[in-house]
Amino acid sequence: MLNLDGSYGEGGGQVLRTSLALSAITGQPVRLEKIRAGRRKPGLKPQHLASVRAAAKVCDAELEGARLDSQELTFVPRSAPTAGQYTFDVAQYAKGGSAGAVTLILQTILLPLALAEGISQVTLRGGTHVAWSPPFDYVKRVYLPTLVRMGIKAKVNIERWGWYPIGGGEVKATIEGQGTGKEPNAPGGSLAALDLRERGTLLRVRGLSASSNLPKHIRMRQEAAALQVLRSNRVNARIDVLEAPSKGQGTVVFLWAELENAVAGFTSLGELGKPAERVAEEAADQLVQFVQCNAALDRHLADQMVLPMTLAAGTSRFTTEAVTQHLLTNVWVANQFFPGRIRVEGEEGQPGECWTEARPQDTDLSG
Repeated sequence: MLNLDGSYGEGGGQVLRTSLALSAITGQPVRLEKIRAGRRKPGLKPQHLASVRAAAKVCDAELEGARLDSQELTFVPRSAPTAGQYTFDVAQYAKGGSAGAVTLILQTILLPLALAEGISQVTLRGGTHVAWSPPFDYVKRVYLPTLVRMGIKAKVNIERWGWYPIGGGEVKATIEGQGTGKEPNAPGGSLAALDLRERGTLLRVRGLSASSNLPKHIRMRQEAAALQVLRSNRVNARIDVLEAPSKGQGTVVFLWAELENAVAGFTSLGELGKPAERVAEEAADQLVQFVQCNAALDRHLADQMVLPMTLAAGTSRFTTEAVTQHLLTNVWVANQFFPGRIRVEGEEGQPGECWTEARPQDTDLSG
């Protein structure tokens, strides 16, 4: 049993999700304590409980402490991850619905299913564009295209958008399992190493300004304001304007930059009383700041790449615009399963580099 401190580092749900994914893949039983202890409302909330149940389902795990507000959890996989048809609804664990992020549930089970035998069809219901999580568009435009380069094939489609506070969104994912045929504690060698130190030339900038059940002028103002900021910084862009089907109300500006060797994404969500222009300016300012640096990965993709890099054979490297607590926390969790496997250079809040240490047993990381 591997014992982990759930309050380590940024102390949120990331320790939980990364631990669940690595436990499912390696077969290593894990016990987490002090889950989200530093948060205003500690313990497992609906989206975290949905991730626990999803991970347990794909590897038939035995659970203890899997209930709302629990700060302790024991997770014991009883089989290797199994491909199949799965449906997970965050609202199942919350009275009156929930906008818990479906993208975070997907991140928990994506790699276990990508290493399984066969194709998985996954339906996820809840929040698709909510704070403190990558929006659906980031997963589609940034995260999955980067994973393709490592040999991970997955597609996502959005059926209905889910905003805070009621959620109600629906995303469908198709994940092509590699069927490595390895024992569950030997994942190494199935994913390709990745070198993302050099970003290359900026090729194009794309974006979307979307809203649901709100006046059209809001998304039009968002588009105009984003373009104004970008053009004033000599960045040309094309932004699509769309009305998104949803049960609730919400608005978002999402911009992504396609470079020769990488792709980066930047998001700003609307809030009650937040002008459309400020929504747009926040996303555009983030993109301009990234364009002006030399790193290959945006700060959000950096921490999301730790898990697949940990499992890949050989040495992977990337540079990031900023070392974050999320990145350092994910590295810490990965190194609990594979001591010394992954390292970070750079001060928090500053540009940095992350890499995996090549070892003779890279074809069997369980060593």
